[in-house]
Amino acid sequence: MMWNLSFISEKDFTNHVKATIEKYGEKLESFDLKRFNKNIIDPIKLIFDKTVYHLSWEEIVSNEIFRQRDKSNNNDIGYFHQRIFQYIKNCRVPANGEEGGWDIIFENENSIEIPGAGSVHTIYVEMKNKHNTMNSASAGKTFIKMQNQLLNDDDCACFLVEAIAQRSQNIKWETTVDKRKVGHKLIRRVSLDKFYALVTGQENAFYQMCMVLPSVIEKAVKELDESIVPHDTVIDELKALAVKQNIESEDMAIAMAAYMLGFGTYNGFN
Repeated sequence: MMWNLSFISEKDFTNHVKATIEKYGEKLESFDLKRFNKNIIDPIKLIFDKTVYHLSWEEIVSNEIFRQRDKSNNNDIGYFHQRIFQYIKNCRVPANGEEGGWDIIFENENSIEIPGAGSVHTIYVEMKNKHNTMNSASAGKTFIKMQNQLLNDDDCACFLVEAIAQRSQNIKWETTVDKRKVGHKLIRRVSLDKFYALVTGQENAFYQMCMVLPSVIEKAVKELDESIVPHDTVIDELKALAVKQNIESEDMAIAMAAYMLGFGTYNGFN
């Protein structure tokens, strides 16, 4: 495959993808019935979902395993979005808590143009995975942090960069602090594609990255140890329990095995 990204090398990008996959850590471990029911599933919801969505037991169990794995994967994808900038020119990603606790710092000695706000030489970035992940208190605290940075450095701008924004944008960020609407032209709300464009000088840099990502992930998974591929045994264990239920209908027998996960000590079930 010919490498088309000029702002990051194939080696750096591949290593970053591998590091992100490895961050999945224990979530890649196989699920057995004990792990599946660690927090005690809701068997009634499981049966409603299976029936209403016309799914097989294999499908509904697989969906529930995926849901449990997915709950904590957003942090790993946040790692991907943030740490990739350590490989991009003029950007650095401070260690946790250092340099003011910013996620990314972008500096350019030739100046950085801010739409409708002139130019600066440094941008301090707070990055969020999704536009709706901050409540009003968190948004206010972040805005005040950015305000303080502007007071200490009159040659900078502060960006709230959102990986999943409502739209492609680089706009003045307006929010509420102490019940008062506030905003500043150098405190910006920026979608990830616009931030890529700014730091690389290429309007469709984010698009280019997205186009090569699937093949690089596939290649990285093949190169990593096979142990990252989970071998889940939940449905097999449920079926084994179902056989012991002495119920003629296999579907009802598996349902009873699922009931026992949540209701094993309840009246009638025990």
